[in-house]
Amino acid sequence: MASLDAGEKVDFWFDPSCPWTWITSRWITEVATELSLSLTMHAFSLCHLNRDKDIPQSYREHLESARLGAEVAAGVEKLAPARLADFYTALGNRHFGEEAPKDAATARAALQECGLPEEIVERAAAGEFTDYLAVSTEKALALVGEDVGVPIIATAGVAFFGPVISPAPHGAAAIKLWEGALALAETPGFFELKRSRTTGPIFS
Repeated sequence: MASLDAGEKVDFWFDPSCPWTWITSRWITEVATELSLSLTMHAFSLCHLNRDKDIPQSYREHLESARLGAEVAAGVEKLAPARLADFYTALGNRHFGEEAPKDAATARAALQECGLPEEIVERAAAGEFTDYLAVSTEKALALVGEDVGVPIIATAGVAFFGPVISPAPHGAAAIKLWEGALALAETPGFFELKRSRTTGPIFS
């Protein structure tokens, strides 16, 4: 069965606006803790991914309205990378636990909780971290291709989009899903396993 040694590095890309990515992030965080993996979070921009794509106007407007979170996450990653996971947790708890709006005030509150400078919001809004965010996004896409979104996970020489889950499994079931995803990712020539979603995001 596929597994990783303790201390193995796992990279995880997220756009904080995505509820599905939030669910997966809670799962991979639990798995990393249980298996003593070294989990590193990275900012990703769904706006950047879809900048030249023909997508519904309503979805583009949604992405634009929520893009500040990814810009702020990029700022945290650039200025205080060791705190990015804490910031994502603080922001995600507000967005998906408290249903707080994806705006500057919510981002400031998450930064304040983490002891990070609230001025990162203004710097992000001014576009200071846009190039950094684009590079981080392209780095993830270089591993898996552009016909994906987030979450993206990379470890031990393999990378993949997903898993998309709702709700996230816990305990032994969480580990079982990790081992299965890793086994698929390590299989030469494997590309896709998918079925229709029958439920919305469940944050439990």
